[in-house]
Amino acid sequence: MKLKYTVLGAGAMGLRYGILLQEAGFDVDFVDTWKPEVETIRKQNGVYVSRDGQNRHLVPVNIYYPEEYKGDTDVYIAFMKQMQLPDMLKRSAHFFKKDQYMVSGMNGMGHIEQFDQHFEKQHVIGGTALIGTVLNHPGDVDFIGKKGAGSMHMANQTEKPDDETHQIVADFQKSNLNPTLTTNFMGTLLSKVIFNSVVNSLCTMMKIPMGEFIQAPTAKQLSKQLINEAYDVCERAGIKLLSSREEEWQTIHYVSQTSNPLHYPSMYQDFSRGRPTEVDYINGYLYDLGVKYHYEATAQNFLRNMVHLAEFTGNFDLDKYVKSIQDQEK
Repeated sequence: MKLKYTVLGAGAMGLRYGILLQEAGFDVDFVDTWKPEVETIRKQNGVYVSRDGQNRHLVPVNIYYPEEYKGDTDVYIAFMKQMQLPDMLKRSAHFFKKDQYMVSGMNGMGHIEQFDQHFEKQHVIGGTALIGTVLNHPGDVDFIGKKGAGSMHMANQTEKPDDETHQIVADFQKSNLNPTLTTNFMGTLLSKVIFNSVVNSLCTMMKIPMGEFIQAPTAKQLSKQLINEAYDVCERAGIKLLSSREEEWQTIHYVSQTSNPLHYPSMYQDFSRGRPTEVDYINGYLYDLGVKYHYEATAQNFLRNMVHLAEFTGNFDLDKYVKSIQDQEK
């Protein structure tokens, strides 16, 4: 049986997953709540896709607002910002069915509990995605890396993969998404959170791509400080990660230097456009989890607060502030 897929969130990663599945021969729909994205794609009759800025071409896709979607799908793929997910799920709940599956490679933590309100735990597949993609503007996406670049890990929430899970993994493999199925749910998710707590946050603070970050003389020391704190937290929480501390560092090094050196992480993409970042769901999650087990991941918390400071200063209206002071002095 060929599965039908519906992507919730037609942003950078949602488009990459959906378009690669579509190009591999699968039936794919897209659902989004962002009006500029939906209307632009409809107006131009598809999405403009390039790879590393080259070979820009139009790919026809089907896209809907949640309220108008009536498709009967087998598998949902969710790629939303953590802050946007509650609204998407609320507006989409009318077409969810008990036997459907939810797969997600979203950044950070917080989404699984929300999926559990709509789907059986056996049907919730958590994933990670080491795949760089940039949404240049509505209806225009750039796949970073050569064809077949990137990889992902997946795990059923119950850690007992069934036949449909294996079919999803096979479909993803056919679509060049390079999946690896594990039976370690939290370890799978936290491994990516730790990766993002280093690369996303530091690249955002310095406003640099991954390849520039990894060339810095301090990159290794900063990375290992954050990795060690995160691993200390997970050990106290009883979470067994997929790799050792050294292997986590080697993954960061390889992806930054070889796989995606030109890529600006998604957190920076949000920050540079004046949007809220997901730092509370990444560095903040690790710090809060540590506190729960009487451990303070101070470097993680410091970096979270520094990103928030950068968000504040980036949106600070100095002229308005000066005028308010002048008005008070009158």
